Amino acid sequence: MFDGNFFAVLGAALAFFLAGAGSAKGVSIAGEAASGVVAEDGDKFVSVMILEALPSTQGIYGFVIAFMIMAKMTELGSALDVNSGVALLIAGLPIGIVGMFSAIYQGRVAAASIGIVAKRSSDMVKGIILTLMVELFAIFAILISILMIGRVG
Repeated sequence: MFDGNFFAVLGAALAFFLAGAGSAKGVSIAGEAASGVVAEDGDKFVSVMILEALPSTQGIYGFVIAFMIMAKMTELGSALDVNSGVALLIAGLPIGIVGMFSAIYQGRVAAASIGIVAKRSSDMVKGIILTLMVELFAIFAILISILMIGRVG
């Protein structure tokens, strides 16, 4: 039961589930702030929607890594050894864990940036830049996961 395939699939699931859960939380944090702004001024919908969407990228990164792990399993064949399976599990953890936390914190920064837009729409780009600073860590995590997957086999 606990063969290489089990560990590899667990790695893919954790990469997507953790990063996706973080993205859902981050987007909801930003969405709550965005809803308040749009309730006051409907013309700011596009600006706040862009900021609200930014924490969703970690979920996309988790999906990409899950897909890459599953593709690596296909490449290595059906009889995946335990060591390779555990290596793929571990490869899914950087984006899973960092993606989860960075999405939540990015949602908090996005919510604060939505506050900037509420007061000064012209400063939206400043809010995006602040929000993207948190994204950098998720980008590092997906790169590490990709490099780790490439070393398996």
